[in-house]
Amino acid sequence: MKKTNKLEWEKALDVESIIIELLDVLEFPHVNASRLFYFRTQGSKSRAYARIWSMPKIFQEALSIEPAYVIEVLSKYFDKLNDDDKKRVLIHELLHIPKNFSGALLSHRGRNRHLEKNAKDLFKEYKKATSH
Repeated sequence: MKKTNKLEWEKALDVESIIIELLDVLEFPHVNASRLFYFRTQGSKSRAYARIWSMPKIFQEALSIEPAYVIEVLSKYFDKLNDDDKKRVLIHELLHIPKNFSGALLSHRGRNRHLEKNAKDLFKEYKKATSH
């Protein structure tokens, strides 16, 4: 990927591998891995490590497609993280996906939901399940 001032993206197969591993270890039965897509971007002005993009219902209807999500990692921040922190960030993004896998997104806080705390708890569960 060449560096310019404009936004550039490429498929992120490394992110896909991490997500598949997380889905194998943690309980996300509602997530349809075949409808998740992964990209790495450069040139974004965002200060986020990663973002998740939804496919709103109106686009699903208009294009006759199933719900889908894109997980985007922002290269300038995400790529500097160690493996554990990358997993923590990606767990956080997965938690934005609602139980009905509708194409909508869950906010950071809601009734009985605090995404960052949930992400930390799930990461601990992941570490416990994968430590030998």
